[in-house]
Amino acid sequence: MHEPWEGRSNSVPEGHTKRTNDDPFLRYAARFDRPIGDVRGMLRPPGAEPTAVARALGLPAAAVQGPASFFSDFSAPRGSRHVRVCTATACFAATAGAHVAEVEAALGVEAWSRTADGSVSIQAVRCLGYCFAGPAALDGDQACAGPDLAAQLRGESPAKAPPRLVVDPRRTSLARHADVHLRPRPGTNVAVFNGLAHVLVREGLVDEDFLNTRTSGHEELLGLLGDYPPDRVAEISGVPAEDLVRAAVMYGQSLAPAIFYGLGVTEHLHGTDGVRALSNLALLRGAVGPGSGGGVNPLRGQNNVQGASDMGALPDLLPGYQKVNDPEACSSFAAAWRTSLPPRPGLRIPQMFAAARGGALKALWVIGEDVLTTDPNSTEVRAALEACPLVICNDLFLSPTAAAADVVFPVAAWLEKDGTFVNFDRRFQRVREAVAPPAGVRTDFAVLVDVAARMGADLGCATPAEAMAECATVAPLFGGISHPRLDRDGPLHWPCVSAESPGTPRLYQDRFATPDGLAHLAARPYLPPGEQCDAEFPFLLITGRRGEHYNSGSMTRRTDNLHLLTEETVYVDPGDASALGLGEGDYVRLDSRHGAAVLRVRITDDVEPGQVFAGFHFPGATVNSLTSSQTDEVTGCPEYKVAAVRLAVHA
Repeated sequence: MHEPWEGRSNSVPEGHTKRTNDDPFLRYAARFDRPIGDVRGMLRPPGAEPTAVARALGLPAAAVQGPASFFSDFSAPRGSRHVRVCTATACFAATAGAHVAEVEAALGVEAWSRTADGSVSIQAVRCLGYCFAGPAALDGDQACAGPDLAAQLRGESPAKAPPRLVVDPRRTSLARHADVHLRPRPGTNVAVFNGLAHVLVREGLVDEDFLNTRTSGHEELLGLLGDYPPDRVAEISGVPAEDLVRAAVMYGQSLAPAIFYGLGVTEHLHGTDGVRALSNLALLRGAVGPGSGGGVNPLRGQNNVQGASDMGALPDLLPGYQKVNDPEACSSFAAAWRTSLPPRPGLRIPQMFAAARGGALKALWVIGEDVLTTDPNSTEVRAALEACPLVICNDLFLSPTAAAADVVFPVAAWLEKDGTFVNFDRRFQRVREAVAPPAGVRTDFAVLVDVAARMGADLGCATPAEAMAECATVAPLFGGISHPRLDRDGPLHWPCVSAESPGTPRLYQDRFATPDGLAHLAARPYLPPGEQCDAEFPFLLITGRRGEHYNSGSMTRRTDNLHLLTEETVYVDPGDASALGLGEGDYVRLDSRHGAAVLRVRITDDVEPGQVFAGFHFPGATVNSLTSSQTDEVTGCPEYKVAAVRLAVHA
């Protein structure tokens, strides 16, 4: 039998086993030709009807009669909208939510406020702030998730480069190029950002005219900032007061400052507060919208995360960032989709897993994500998959999550399909099939359409082009975007509301996209992280990415990249290693309140004393078994950047 991914990886690097025809995933030849009602690993025979699937799952027959019912009635409470882009995979369970919830609350739209090649070009800005506060979109020994942008950020000669400020507890290669590098204790971002704002106000480095005419909440913020003088921030965060002042003055005196941030800001218990406090800095300087400067720019960890968010792959949003509880928007979508919509938001990923373990969630469809590797507290994730009656997975390879699923669909890679990507500066771009997918492999789009047809429903969009055309009719932000226009005119930035619109490379020129047209400053106090070190667990573990591998490593570990990094390691400070009796390359056992892992030691000053760092690119390393189930109180984003652990020599 032909392997679905044959031709993608003809040479398998050392340490990996090529899939064989004995693999159950490959033996099931009719996986596209039978209903999806695979229960507890037992594939249904040909002819199984939706009613049989419903009976096996203990659900009413109506629950499997159409896609709308599938996504709502298969879960409890009935009528919920449990859909979530893991923006993406390990970005992770709810990072998009932090960007959406808080950037939208401050400015009105969640995306880059400027274009990457226009008004916020690296050559044009006069101060670059990389506020990662933990391994983020540009981190590690290389720029792990944004190498093209990182090359621009680091590539200028010292004489030409703008001043560079990095906020990151690790001494990454990017931080080594910084003019000022702040290394706060993980979990103290809000205190640091409030301290920077305190200095901006104290030193008169704010744009009073912009604040008076374009913002609200100024007085409330001033009242809060009085509690964050540099000396107090130093006590909370470990950042020396003089460094904090130097960083604030550098940013405040710049004529055109730009802020870039990633997962190190959002993956915290109070990540949304961090985003709002960071946005305050740009607003105080008038560096957003009609003001000068490069704005606030959330960096995405994976390709097309922006596009997934734009298309409504979040439990409280419809395409174009319309609220699922907005009656007018719901009416428009209900007419286009010929079905009723759930009346309230659904669950985020951590909530889905909890509902599955509690017996309320009856089916889970995982598309392109290895949750057993990338999601926090993997022991609890596995328990959720085991408890859920029906788990379906779309993936390129048989990942640990796919191996644990009841039904698996092998799907096409990006260069094997047609559609659009959206870059993080809101730029729609066409994607075209460059090579044909392997025999027996379909696109995610085709799988969804075919499953719907098997369930007796016509989705009304036979091709990605038709889906984009439908989206343009119901999502005003994308009203002027279509495949033919992109083919003819090239990329377009949303908002693009009509066929005549040239798109919008720069947001907020006339007003912010809030009901009152003003940007909203937010007075957010510092609150401690969910995980705290103590005598039993004295070290603080930061998790993140490395430049050699991508996300869970399911693709890069099948390439020569495996020779660049063959296994996961844990970074340990030289002084800590000496105190523990650890040498370079020794194996160390890490225990947390949630799980354990054994990793090889790398001794480096990249990490501060009392802190350690590990990636998650190797499933066998089980790094995410160490992380907690603590999540942001607003978005559900996991607290990946703070986990208390102890270290011991592994015999």
